[in-house]
Amino acid sequence: MDYDYVILGGGSAGSVLAGRLSEDPAVSVCLIEAGGEGKGALVRMPLGCVVMLPGKPKISNWAFETAPQPSLNGRQGYQPRGKALGGSSAINAMLYVRGHRQDYDEWADLGCEGWNWDQVAPYFLKAEHNHAITDEHHAQGGPLSVAGGLSNNPINEAFIAAAEGMQVRQTSDFNGARQEGVGRFQVTQFRGGDKHGERCSTAAAYLHPHQRSNLTILTKAHIAKVVIEDGRAVGARYLQKGKEHKIRANREVILSAGAFGSPQILQLSGIGNPDDLKAHGIEPVHDLPGVGQNLQDHLDFILSWKSPRPELLGLNPSGLWDMAKAAWAWRKTGEGLATTSFAEIGAFLRSSPDLDRPDLQIHFVTGIVDDHSRKRHMYKGYSAHVCVLRPESRGKVGLNDANPMSAPMIDPRFLSEQADADLLLKGTKIMRHMMDHPTLDDWRGEQLYLNGDEDDATLMDHIRDRADTIYHPVGTCCMGAADDDMAVVDPTCRVRGIEGLRVVDASVMPRLVGGNTNAPTIMIAEKAADMIRAT
Repeated sequence: MDYDYVILGGGSAGSVLAGRLSEDPAVSVCLIEAGGEGKGALVRMPLGCVVMLPGKPKISNWAFETAPQPSLNGRQGYQPRGKALGGSSAINAMLYVRGHRQDYDEWADLGCEGWNWDQVAPYFLKAEHNHAITDEHHAQGGPLSVAGGLSNNPINEAFIAAAEGMQVRQTSDFNGARQEGVGRFQVTQFRGGDKHGERCSTAAAYLHPHQRSNLTILTKAHIAKVVIEDGRAVGARYLQKGKEHKIRANREVILSAGAFGSPQILQLSGIGNPDDLKAHGIEPVHDLPGVGQNLQDHLDFILSWKSPRPELLGLNPSGLWDMAKAAWAWRKTGEGLATTSFAEIGAFLRSSPDLDRPDLQIHFVTGIVDDHSRKRHMYKGYSAHVCVLRPESRGKVGLNDANPMSAPMIDPRFLSEQADADLLLKGTKIMRHMMDHPTLDDWRGEQLYLNGDEDDATLMDHIRDRADTIYHPVGTCCMGAADDDMAVVDPTCRVRGIEGLRVVDASVMPRLVGGNTNAPTIMIAEKAADMIRAT
């Protein structure tokens, strides 16, 4: 089988690329995805993420685990990632957050020419069809449906009042003129028509609406390796229904398997640190030491409370009945509780007034989240999450063995830099002070795990016992300038030293942005599609 473009991975970036490149009827495109089509009810109904996220069972979810983390008291972390067309946009909380404009200016300062804010902003707009806001910061007419949440739990107003009680101003748009403040998140969700209230994954936005004869989509097909001949990527090998197949690319192979999958596939293909590859019996094809390095992620710490209020979500009998009724109502109208993103509201804060932008993010959740919802509590409640937006800790992704069906070795090295631990502790204390505000008194019941008067040492040890990812891994195929020895791709996303091969997904981010990473990943794919078509 020969195609002009072969895209390996149909996640948030791969679905965008396949949709955009196949707009040209003169080219042929093949998209290969390990998961399914991403059309099931649990994907389409936002409430379904509470079933998919825990990975028990693994529904549209790779459900990876990390290496033991010394700075998290030796615990293994959990890393849910989407396994379906649409990738993690098929199982996430749908939050549409771009990050701070200075984040992208810093990318350009690091040698990523063409990636400053003014150069990437048009691609956020190109992707977007915003139902909620019509101003210079947003656009209409793109494939990605963005809107204000349909569900607005009454506790949200109490949280806003608590933030305002700490002199945090309201903001109407985290993606507008001012990110800092407290406000409601926008979400990637359909409005109007027969998809009203459904999740708008990148597959639902860029793939499912089209039937193109020049686009072939292979699902439940697991990538084994990129095929390299004479220094050029000419295709790939993949496993489907127990058999290995080979596919050829006449123009380019584009790797879009995410911050964990892309470096794993490169290493399985013989591209990476030669010593690491030889340790697993893989013959090196190209010495590229940055592959798998530079892993960055947002470490998240959660405070949770039981609540006597019936409006909240929970797994007690009344809560389960509420969710069952909500799912039925959603099927009929696309409205109601089943449309919730769970994190309907949040805040971006500065830990010090001397900073030029927020360095902490809070997600406020209308239910109890404990260990990624893998630990269940049979009562209603709410949670507040805090994360350090620009961590200094760096981890890596490697191989456990040479079997392409094995999970990658994921070592985020969370809190390996003391500055991250110090800031997370400070952020936790700020968040706890906010959550103690009297406006939440009517909602507040017993706090889980803590009693509220712990000293710093006790609180820090508790953070090390319970903190984990909030699902934003990036950087493992880092983009950089020609003189950056650890850069895996150049500013056009081409893999250094291999012709005909690009990486296009969150792994190319040189630094983690100050916010959720799905919208930036979509932007990267939009921009890369234009660069590919211009070649």
